Amino acid sequence: MVRPGGRAGTGRGTVSAHRFRHTVGTQLAERGAKLHTIMKVLGHTSVSMALVYAQISDQEVLRDYKAVLGPGATIAGPAADELHNGSLPDAAVDWLTTNFFKTELELGRCLRLPAEGPCECDLYLTCAKFVTTPEYAPRLRARREVEQTLALDAAQRGWEREVERHRCTSDRIDKLLADLGQPAHPEEEAENTSP
Repeated sequence: MVRPGGRAGTGRGTVSAHRFRHTVGTQLAERGAKLHTIMKVLGHTSVSMALVYAQISDQEVLRDYKAVLGPGATIAGPAADELHNGSLPDAAVDWLTTNFFKTELELGRCLRLPAEGPCECDLYLTCAKFVTTPEYAPRLRARREVEQTLALDAAQRGWEREVERHRCTSDRIDKLLADLGQPAHPEEEAENTSP
């Protein structure tokens, strides 16, 4: 990543530590590293800082998009039917193929388009634009355990509304895992993958 002639295009090219950081961030992103991994490696504290360095080529974004949402992909969530039926308009598909990397959430992806306004991330497990894939199964299971622990704690404190909220989230995660053909418990996954 040496730019001939420096910034003004005259003189000798320059190499700086900053350029190496950018290269590392870009290579990590193009080889499939999660955004949080890139943040950790580069020492960033915000996603926007890491995105500056993790500029992915259009080809890589398209490859990632097709691998996750291409024909025959296993996906779950309210937006899954729309994707499987091919009912997304061409403009939506074009936006997703170039911005797919930026749509990642903790447990899946948000397919909300810019024209639809800001995403309600707190509602993403039931949001019509939320989709998830088998790659997120370990995270989904971990979140399910957290929700069940919180439901037990709320029950011990007599907080019935909180118990209901955490149980609903846990039940929703169970449905997502079932739709993905994934077990709800980690030990079931180990049994299914052992020889």
